[in-house]
Amino acid sequence: MTDRWTRAEERYRQDAERRYRRDDLDWDEVADDYEDDTTVIPRYTDADEPPRRNTMRRAGDRSRRAETGSETGTSGRRVGARAGAAGGRSGSRAGAQRGRRSSRVASRKAAERKRRRRNIWIFTFVFAVLFAGAAGFALLKVMNRYTPPEDFAGPAGPVAVVRVQPGETASEIAETMYDKGVVASTAAFYEAAVKNDGMNSLQPGYYAIPTHSPAADAVAALVGNSSRVGNVVLSEGRQLHDSTDVHTGARKDGIYRKIADASCVSGKCVSYEQLEAAGASDPVVLGVPEWALERVRTVPDRSRQLEGLIAAGTLDFDPSGTPEQILKQLVSESAARYEETGLLQSGGANGLTPYETLVAASLVEREALPNDMSKVARVIVNRLEVGQPLQFDSTVNYTLDKTEVATTDADRARETPWNTYAMSGLPATPISAPSLDALRAMENPEPGPWLYFVTIDKQGTTLFTESYGEHLRNITKAQESGILDSGR
Repeated sequence: MTDRWTRAEERYRQDAERRYRRDDLDWDEVADDYEDDTTVIPRYTDADEPPRRNTMRRAGDRSRRAETGSETGTSGRRVGARAGAAGGRSGSRAGAQRGRRSSRVASRKAAERKRRRRNIWIFTFVFAVLFAGAAGFALLKVMNRYTPPEDFAGPAGPVAVVRVQPGETASEIAETMYDKGVVASTAAFYEAAVKNDGMNSLQPGYYAIPTHSPAADAVAALVGNSSRVGNVVLSEGRQLHDSTDVHTGARKDGIYRKIADASCVSGKCVSYEQLEAAGASDPVVLGVPEWALERVRTVPDRSRQLEGLIAAGTLDFDPSGTPEQILKQLVSESAARYEETGLLQSGGANGLTPYETLVAASLVEREALPNDMSKVARVIVNRLEVGQPLQFDSTVNYTLDKTEVATTDADRARETPWNTYAMSGLPATPISAPSLDALRAMENPEPGPWLYFVTIDKQGTTLFTESYGEHLRNITKAQESGILDSGR
């Protein structure tokens, strides 16, 4: 009897575990991975309510008691009681797990709502700042539109020299005008400048403009022809000092004279004599470039040491400077122009130093027309290579007070550091301001064997030859045309 009860109880236990078994550990792992959302409503189990699993087990007990009869009655009640207790404990654990999941979901939702509120406040603050800035900027624009810039009403004050640099805009010129005290504000000058079409053709240079001028008057003075100062135009072949033509007696103004005339501001000018004296001072102070410095220091006549170092063409200088400052500015600018032609690299083609090339270019300028410059340059190079005197009349005329194309036997016999009839080699200095064309011709002479040339008529026809006999015949042609007649 006891064995039968024992076997029945064992069968009941095995059947119950097989049909209703639920591994709590596996369930916890699934629960932890489960992500709840707002569409799932968790079910809560009252602690007093019997779990559904327990109900199912009681139903199974009744069924099995019906099958086994009274023999299983007592044992069935004990098994049912144990199963009910186990089911209650399992239900309690499941409810606790669902509660924890619900708590985590609620916490995430609360944090999300807090983050959204914070982002809204930040966005609102940034928008308010941007809006306030835009409103302030718009207000300033409106105020400036109806508030005219500060301007002088007059009367005008003393004249100031203002420099307009190449490529400057109206705004940059306005800054200079304001710094010099010409206008009361940059805005006033700019507004007047954009209304004046003459600003489109304004040239770089120096301008004398009255200080404390109304902006419109300052612009009008700037674009007017009478306000430009310190602008000098030097023709090719011009020399530092004045000279007189033998035939007409007319004075040919030298470079110093031209600079003096261009230096006048409000009736004050730098004189010819002041510039001549300044031109004999220390070459370093006068801005003589390094490539010419050694030869310039040895020039026998200090008043001629800057010959050729002030270039032909249009030059601008500050007329309010001292004579030394004016010459230094012009020499420095001219040196930069010369160097741009390739002067410093010319020795490979002509065998000369940069300063010697400048000296030779000044001879080319005085002896040849543009079409013949490269050939005359070759004659110079060829004669220097064989040690033959150059014998150029232009070098004889250089030191004469009265000049002409022809020279006398007495003039040619006079020994000077420049007379190439009385000496071999190049003159002590350039004899004029060479053009850039003459300089380029001397830097790259045309290939040829020529040793002689002569201009045979007043139209400038020039004949070249390597034969001295043919050269004498060409000189006869020149004499017949009258070009070599002397006015002395």
